[in-house]
Amino acid sequence: MRSAGFDVSFQDVSSTAPYRQKYGVPENLQSCHTAIVNGYSIEGHVPAADIQRLIKSAAKGKGLAVPGMPAGSPGMEGPRSDAYSVLLFQPDGKTSVFRSYPAK
Repeated sequence: MRSAGFDVSFQDVSSTAPYRQKYGVPENLQSCHTAIVNGYSIEGHVPAADIQRLIKSAAKGKGLAVPGMPAGSPGMEGPRSDAYSVLLFQPDGKTSVFRSYPAK
């Protein structure tokens, strides 16, 4: 994220559940990391380029999520890449595909 131009600060917490609840991350989208960027909730291994696009477009929504930890997503690089989607979620929990990544 730093190499993509983001100013990053970390907080190690015993549970991210209170933050997910506070920032409106739907239960079915929860993953391993939770961040707040320009007022948007970012959940899981979301590519920096998608966060930049979200901010630039000022998309209407609560945030972006990549549920689970799909192989090939940022931080999960390795010998294979699974197909996955970055989801834009709304305050009511509805989602739409913000961007899809194919398996490689």
